[in-house]
Amino acid sequence: MVPVSIVIITKNEAEVIASCINAAKLISDNIIVVDNGSTDETREIAHACGCFVYKESWDGYGANKNKGIALAKHDWILSIDADEIPDDELITSLHKLKFDNPEIVYDISFKSYFGQKPIHFGSWGRDHHLRLFNRKLVKWSEPPVHETLILPGRITIKKLKGHIHHYSVKDSNEFYNKTLHYAKLSAGKYLINGKKATFIKLHISPLFHFLKNYIVFLGFLDGREGWNIAKMISKNTWLKYHYLKKRSGITYREQESTKDNLVVEY
Repeated sequence: MVPVSIVIITKNEAEVIASCINAAKLISDNIIVVDNGSTDETREIAHACGCFVYKESWDGYGANKNKGIALAKHDWILSIDADEIPDDELITSLHKLKFDNPEIVYDISFKSYFGQKPIHFGSWGRDHHLRLFNRKLVKWSEPPVHETLILPGRITIKKLKGHIHHYSVKDSNEFYNKTLHYAKLSAGKYLINGKKATFIKLHISPLFHFLKNYIVFLGFLDGREGWNIAKMISKNTWLKYHYLKKRSGITYREQESTKDNLVVEY
């Protein structure tokens, strides 16, 4: 085992959590699962796999990841989601690391899947994220959605060999529901940050994102799945500004009363 704690946030991930944990156990003996009120067997499966499972209130993606980090045994943290599985090459890379410099943050490439089909092109085919870091210097930001790592200026970013395999969506229906969910969360984030739903954002940006993913990033080479991904990315762009425009006239008290309605399965 390597001196790394693995933090996973979950809600209703019974179908995939065991595969994620089994791969994680090849890396670490300290796996923290932060669960947001699962109603399926997610927590029971995680317990049976030997994880430390904590039921927490939902305060946002970054906030709940930070809760897990605070509970971890080691200062080095590998942050993954329940639908993400480290491959053998990445596991080998982690076992070779010295973990002697907390000022390094590691970038990891992703292989994304639509159902069981690997996606090679479009934005999904270029996916990578900073996921391995030392909690003494680094933590997650805490917006409603699209959290990022807060990095001090002296941090160096290095690439790790290997991939995390991300089983993003099972089918088009799940993809559509996730698109709606993230668009609503993004609209809330934009409202807080004072962004505006301009004509360009509502009508030009969706087309731009479709063309970038489908044509410029060669998404059409992934066939029907590439079309669906480009279409949903475009729809997400339109929806988040559509919801922002609808919510811009709502009072702060009304915003707070509807806040919990946006926290659905992730």
